[in-house]
This record gives sequence, C-alpha cells and structure tokens, in this order.
Amino acid sequence: MNISLAATLSLITAANGFTLPNSRQTGRLGRIQVVSEPTAAVEAATPVESVNEAEAPVAEVAEPEPVPEVTLDPREKIQPGRFDGISYSVACPLLEKPANLDGSHAGDFGFDPLGLSQEFDLYYMQECELRHARLAMLAVAGWPLSELVAPSWMLQDGRAPSVLNGVNPISFLAIVSALGALGFLEYKTSLRKVTGKKLGDIHEQDMSLVWKYGVAGDYNFDPANLYSSLGDDAAGRKGLRQLEVTQGRYAMLAITYFAAWEALTGHPIVENNPLFHPNGLVPLAAISYFAWSQIYQVSDIRNAPIKIEYTKDGEDILRGIKRTTDNVQRDMGPKMEAAMQFTTESVKKFKELQESA
Repeated sequence: MNISLAATLSLITAANGFTLPNSRQTGRLGRIQVVSEPTAAVEAATPVESVNEAEAPVAEVAEPEPVPEVTLDPREKIQPGRFDGISYSVACPLLEKPANLDGSHAGDFGFDPLGLSQEFDLYYMQECELRHARLAMLAVAGWPLSELVAPSWMLQDGRAPSVLNGVNPISFLAIVSALGALGFLEYKTSLRKVTGKKLGDIHEQDMSLVWKYGVAGDYNFDPANLYSSLGDDAAGRKGLRQLEVTQGRYAMLAITYFAAWEALTGHPIVENNPLFHPNGLVPLAAISYFAWSQIYQVSDIRNAPIKIEYTKDGEDILRGIKRTTDNVQRDMGPKMEAAMQFTTESVKKFKELQESA
C-alpha cells in the first residue's frame, strides 16, 4: 500500500500522543511540508474495529469471604466501660460519675465526691484503699475481741488501747511493734512486681482489655485456694475482689464508729451494745427490713419528690397476704368464737366458785 510521507508522520505522531496542527512544520530531516488533511484519508484507509463494551467479556471478581465475628465471653476477660452509658454515680445518683470510673474495676461504682481519682494515679488509689480496708478488717475484729477477753491491765478502763482512749506502756510497745512490722511490709512491697507470678499473670490476662497493670492489692497470696470459689474465670475472680473491697469499706466505717463511740461515751463498745450481746433486736430488725423491701421501695432519688412506692411484685404480695388472712378468718372464725365463749364461761364459773367458797 502506497502511503505518503505526511501520512506516515501523522501515524507516528498520533501513536506518540502528539497532534499536528493545520500548519507547516519543519522536521529534523529537513524542510518538509506537512498537511494535516491526508490524515483523514489514512484513517479512512485503516479503519479501527469498534468493540461493543456490552459484548466484551467481563472478568468475574470473587467476593471477599466474610470475616467471622469474634465474640468475647465476658466471663473470660473483664469488659471495660460497664457504666459508660450513664453520667451519674451508681452509689449516689445525685453525684456525677468521674470519667475514669467506668465500672471496670472491682468496687468501682462511680463514687468520688472529692475527685481524688482525677488528681492521683488510679492504681495507686486502689492500692491505698485495699491496704486500709484489710487493716480495718483486722482491727474491727480485734478491737471488740480485746475488750472481751484481754486482761484488764492491757485495757484503758475496759476499752481497747488507742490514740483517743490512751495507752499504757505495755500496750504502747505492742502497738509500736505492730505498726513497725506493717511499715516494713509497706516498704518492701510498695514497688513490688506482680507479673511473672501465678496470680499476677492471671490478672494481667483478666484485665488486658482494661489496662496492662493487672489488679491492685495482688500479693500472690491465696493459701486456702479460695480465690476461685465464685468461679475460675475473670468474672468470678472480680466478684471475690468486689466482696473483699465491700467488706473492707464496711470495716473502715465500723472501726471509725468504735473509736468515736468510746471517745464520746467513755464506755467499751461491747458494753450495752446490741451487736455484742445476744438478743433478738438485730435479727428482728433484719427480718423486718427484708419483709418491707419485698413490698416497698424508695423511688429514684434523682427525681423529686422522693416517694415510697410498691416494688414490682409488691401489690401482688399484699393481695396474697390479705387473701390468706381472709381465708384464715373464714376457716378459723367459728372455732375462735367457740374458744372465746368457752373461755368466758370458764372464767365466769371460776368466779362463782370463788364467791361460794
């Protein structure tokens, strides 16, 4: 096929992405007159087959395989943010919940009115609370026990030796020795490493979704193997830690009550106190409160006015009690009336016998 030089140059420039204008240009091979019109002839001479996009085969793209959703068992690892959905303290709904008290730790109910968890390290604050709680649990048992069984020469007018009650030389030496031993324990264990030990590694796994520090108060001490008594998993261990810190808080309140009572009254805590003398007052109060709480409850204290209202089953319980009482009266009514009549007649005859005698 005879193709002119101009057409050949047009094909070359088109292949390289250039366009020749409708003018004369000078190439490197000399002065060449190039006219753009023959290009159309060349394009007409060499038709390009059009491809119908609809008819072109389309490669099938394989859909990605669905990634299986991994669900974490909440009993195997402690889940963070238990109270993220609320803004108030669970322990005292009138107070705002601090940001870093989200219910992830044992004993965390969002109660921090002084804001100490915002100013100090949270692990350090937990460690301090647990040490005071454990000491208070020992003291709340030892204080009244000493007043019940200790010889009088170790006491202060029958009261346990303390800062407010006073001490004698012997009890002073005993207190200083105990505080010295506890202080040495604090010094040796304040910067202890808990990882690399049995309970430390378990706690690190339990709390891995919350933080990397494990659990405060961990001394790797469980000689009776009671730590898994509520379940050998993260939730069970947290439950036992919750029980410990709750009892420790009660003990701290109780030991404060002991010291204040004896300082104000001058009498031992075990004297004329229903908690330390067998009587039916405390069991009766506990049973009464339990029965009352099955029927009534206090409304949400965040909403005024605060009211006493029925529990979920309170009205049904009251109706059941009334129905039972009515049945007893219906069944026992005639018998009770006969018994009362018999008693009245017996008393009357007894008086007649006395008068005749």
